[in-house]
Amino acid sequence: MERSSRLVEIFDYLQDPHLVARFQKFCGVRGTFSRTVSAAAPSCSGGSSSSKEADRTHSHNNGACHHPITGGNESESAAVIGADEGECKQTTAAGARRRKQGEETENLPQNGAVVTAANAGGDALGAGSNGRTEPAEKGGEVPVSSTLKPLRKNSLTGDAGQEFLIENRFLFYLFTFGTELGNELFYITFFPFVMWNMDAFVARRLIMVWVWVMYLGQCTKDVIGWSRPASPPVVKVEMFYNSEYSMPSTHAMSGTAIPFSLFFMTYGRWEYPFSLGFSIALCWCLVVCVSRIYMGMHSVLDVIAGVLYSSLILLFFLPALDLIDGFNLTCRYAPLIIISLHLGLGLFSFTLDTWSTSRGDTAQILGTGAGVALASHVNHLLGLMPDPTPEQLPFTAPTLSAGLVGMAMLRLVIGVVVLMTTRAVMKAVTIPLVCRVTGVPCDDVRKARQHMEVELPYRYIVYGVVGFSVLFLVPFLFSCLQIS
Repeated sequence: MERSSRLVEIFDYLQDPHLVARFQKFCGVRGTFSRTVSAAAPSCSGGSSSSKEADRTHSHNNGACHHPITGGNESESAAVIGADEGECKQTTAAGARRRKQGEETENLPQNGAVVTAANAGGDALGAGSNGRTEPAEKGGEVPVSSTLKPLRKNSLTGDAGQEFLIENRFLFYLFTFGTELGNELFYITFFPFVMWNMDAFVARRLIMVWVWVMYLGQCTKDVIGWSRPASPPVVKVEMFYNSEYSMPSTHAMSGTAIPFSLFFMTYGRWEYPFSLGFSIALCWCLVVCVSRIYMGMHSVLDVIAGVLYSSLILLFFLPALDLIDGFNLTCRYAPLIIISLHLGLGLFSFTLDTWSTSRGDTAQILGTGAGVALASHVNHLLGLMPDPTPEQLPFTAPTLSAGLVGMAMLRLVIGVVVLMTTRAVMKAVTIPLVCRVTGVPCDDVRKARQHMEVELPYRYIVYGVVGFSVLFLVPFLFSCLQIS
């Protein structure tokens, strides 16, 4: 009994948003929160089915708790608090779960609320015009800070977030880079680079791992339904994924699966020291995982769960790669099964809960995986991009030269331009077509894409074509241009 109670305490501590806020403060991230205490009683989303739906529709905060602010403007009328700021229940898709009770502290408005003399209460930090921060009514200086806005708008609500202060620019750029290692721009450049310039055999298998890890992670998020860390006290350095649920961190999952799978697949196939490969994989994983806490997107528990969940998936999936890849290449009915399986998984994931950005991401991931798998089957039938024989292994890394680097960059630039063009053209064609077929108005594309009958075929078709282009169309173009 004591052991289970202790375990619950550890879980509560690791999920406490104040732990994230303390880490952000240690790294030099300062939110411009006022300290005005609201006289209104707190109200948590999810008290009833109607209030949960209203919260999801209007704030898209996934069950985070709100404290109305009296006497303020509309933009500051709701504040989100975390554990230890009062007794609050967070509603999840799986049911209500009670957060740890602690001492009730100040009630703070949302991340980056503008601090003025009227609402600062004498204790808040305000940003001066020269970027230097000073206590509103206290003497003394604090380090010069840069006032910044969150990374990208929220992809569901369009919310751009509010300003915060950065006192350590090196850590800001480091963890911005880390979080980009789990975003679309990275995937659309990294996977093709490996495929076109290094090892297509490894790349297509790496994409298979990524597809399954991300699919299971996104579905698990919606099943568990835990909200993101509350702001305040957490500073939202990133807003793009703020509408999604939190547990587990899919950035942490991909940040674990991609580097360690790459290490697992290439060690022995390529000649390099074990310590070098393992160190790169470990550093990659750490930068991505820590960046999610720094960005205020995940609790420590979310990140730890993501790493462990991803490791468990790899434990079962990596040994089956040969069987799955062989089936995709040689089975007569592979194209039909590939399309049916990925489409069926997409339909299942779309029925888990109401629409969120994770649905589009899930369909996008499945479409990409289906396209790559189909391309590998076509390549095998046509004898294109054959896998090396065992006698050709292990590979030795070639000596770097200006010609080698230039040719690699040329292939990458041409290929990515083709992929981006393909994606843009397919989007322009697919969305209106699907809207017309399903009868959904397409005047507002964002709203139209929130309909399952639009989102699923649109994402699946567009990224299926992109995935097919990565492994078949672009390499075929390279062969025509004689830059393979």
